[in-house]
This record gives sequence, structure tokens and C-alpha cells, in this order.
Amino acid sequence: MPGSRVADVMTRTVITVVVDTPFKDLVATMIGHSLDAVPVIDSYGRLLGVVADVDLLPKLEFHCGAELPPLLGGLRARARWRKAAALTAADVMTTPTIGVRDDAPVEDAVRGLANGQLRRLCVVDAADRLVGVVTHLDLLGVFLRSDVAIEDDIERQVIGSPCSPDTVTVRVADGVVTLDGRLRLRIMVERTVRLTSAVPGIVAVRNHLRFDVDDLMITGF
Repeated sequence: MPGSRVADVMTRTVITVVVDTPFKDLVATMIGHSLDAVPVIDSYGRLLGVVADVDLLPKLEFHCGAELPPLLGGLRARARWRKAAALTAADVMTTPTIGVRDDAPVEDAVRGLANGQLRRLCVVDAADRLVGVVTHLDLLGVFLRSDVAIEDDIERQVIGSPCSPDTVTVRVADGVVTLDGRLRLRIMVERTVRLTSAVPGIVAVRNHLRFDVDDLMITGF
């Protein structure tokens, strides 16, 4: 989504807790709001960490920490065992937290969530205050843009640019763009397709553009 910032797509209403939030209140907050994670902030609203549902499960796994530390399983198992004795958010939160600035390009959030290991990113401002969260659904919402809005963007940003004169026609149906027409150079065709593909909300581009001169073959590219 070129030109868009994380602040343009993030969810601004965020349920949070503080470091001394009791364990049972953590569970009640996450279940009550159907959350799989909750940010931990200080009195100034600055992000300190995140408590995920998996951070709370060790209390069940190790029965409140009453068992001896696991001999097998390595460092991760011992870390879970320590969390089993947790009383507050400070005892179980993950820190440092992977987040993103509100003024960062949306592409930064896409890269942060694309591998599937995280379901949300905390969004902070220049003072590290929590200002929102961005989720997969926040990012996928761009595909709900109307065909008319997409076509208008292409007409204005691509077809109206010097590289693509009015010999190009655009049709958009269900987010699929069809480009027809003729341009003088092959490089103009490729640039038009590339710029079109970058318009937010496009599902696919069908390129039916033709060219008069294959300048890429001439130049050896």
C-alpha cells in the first residue's frame, strides 16, 4: 500500500494492562475481550511488554510452579516453569516487544506479520507510547476497497502519468484489473503494469497491453 502509514490502518482502541495486574485479572481480561494477547503499559502509556495466552498456560502445565524444574526440555521449558509461579503481568510478559512506529510505512507491518509467527503488532509513537495495534485483518481490509476507487486510483496515478498516455484503458471487476491498449515501448508497458500492481486493493492484474518497439531487447535488459 504505497504511501500509506501504519496509523492509517491500525486499530486505535486497545485493551491494556499494567505490570501489577493480577494473574486472574489477566485471564479475565483476555477471555472477556476474546484476546490472544494484551499489551502491558506504564503510567505514561509507554509500551513495556506483551502478555500472550501461551504465557499463561505454564501455570496449568506445571501446576502453579509446585513441581521441580524440568530436567529435560532445555531453557524454554525452564522459562515456562518460572512463569508458572507468576502472580502479575510483570512475571509473565514478553519483553522486549516487537512493535512498529505509527508513522512507518504499512509495508513494515506487512513484513512483521507475514511469516505467521505473530498475530498482531503493537503500534507506538515517537515517545514509545502505545497508540494502537495492527492485525492481519487490519491489513487485509484494503481488499475491501471498491472497484470504482481502485479504477480511479489507476486512472489518476498510473494512466495519467507521463509513462502511460491515454492509449491505455482500464477495467476493474472484483479487484481484478484488466489493462488494454498500446504503448510505444515495452519498458512503458512493464512500468505501467508495475505501477498498477502497487495500487492498494488490487487482487490481480491482467496485462493485455501491446507495444511497438521492444526497447529492452535493443538495450540488452
